[in-house]
Amino acid sequence: MVDLLRLMRWPNLLITGAGVCAGGWIALHHIVAPAPLLWAALAGMALGAYGFIRNDLEDAAADRVNRPHRPIASGRVHPDAADWYGRLALLAATAALLLSLKGGASVNPLILCFLAAWFVMATYSRRIKPRPAVGNVAVALIAGLPPLFGAAAVGRPAEGLVPWVIATWIHLVREIVKDIEDAPGDRVAQRRTIAVVVGQTGAARLAAALALAFIPASLILPYRAHYGGAYFAVALVAQLAVCIAAALLVAGRVERVSALLKGAMVVGLVALVAGRVA
Repeated sequence: MVDLLRLMRWPNLLITGAGVCAGGWIALHHIVAPAPLLWAALAGMALGAYGFIRNDLEDAAADRVNRPHRPIASGRVHPDAADWYGRLALLAATAALLLSLKGGASVNPLILCFLAAWFVMATYSRRIKPRPAVGNVAVALIAGLPPLFGAAAVGRPAEGLVPWVIATWIHLVREIVKDIEDAPGDRVAQRRTIAVVVGQTGAARLAAALALAFIPASLILPYRAHYGGAYFAVALVAQLAVCIAAALLVAGRVERVSALLKGAMVVGLVALVAGRVA
């Protein structure tokens, strides 16, 4: 059971579920738990589990170099068993999506988000990741979807656009950082990621530049969307974390950057909710 939870990256799934709920709360300007939103959160978490399992199946060779402790790379979970877990997760995600739609969710945006996420997850390792920048952007767009998915689940998808852009931006920075961390294994797998093509130093500088550009964007977009002052107060913590991450990248130190950016994402979600609910 422990290895299965690790295979599904359960902490990330909790963040995904929280992101979907946050999108619904932002859209409704109120913290409530309507059935369509809860089913959408479960759908997002189950689809995320499918994506992580697929990624580990496809990346087993690279993970033996980069992350040998992972369940499949270490041999603790057999690939065939992992494949079945992934199929079950996708089935659960589809069932939860249908229940969310039955509850009156905004049909077209919700289905489009789900299908887009599934397509990227199903094709990422083989077709998308080997293309420099394309893979990073594709994953960032999908990883940033939970707030938009949640807003669509309560019938107000437009309210999720600003959170989606902000989440996508910070995810893009983190994806480039992960490319830097994964460069040794990606070379073994002959993948032409940004870090492999331009070098780890060049990739770090690009990630730092995007991180610094994120700061004004994370102020201007919510301001223009009329978010409340609570957003800007809470967001200061996330922006400080992003600034520290950028400084570490410029200094050539990537060890703690991914964790800093993940923390910034969580605080950013809190800030976005506070800016609409408070």
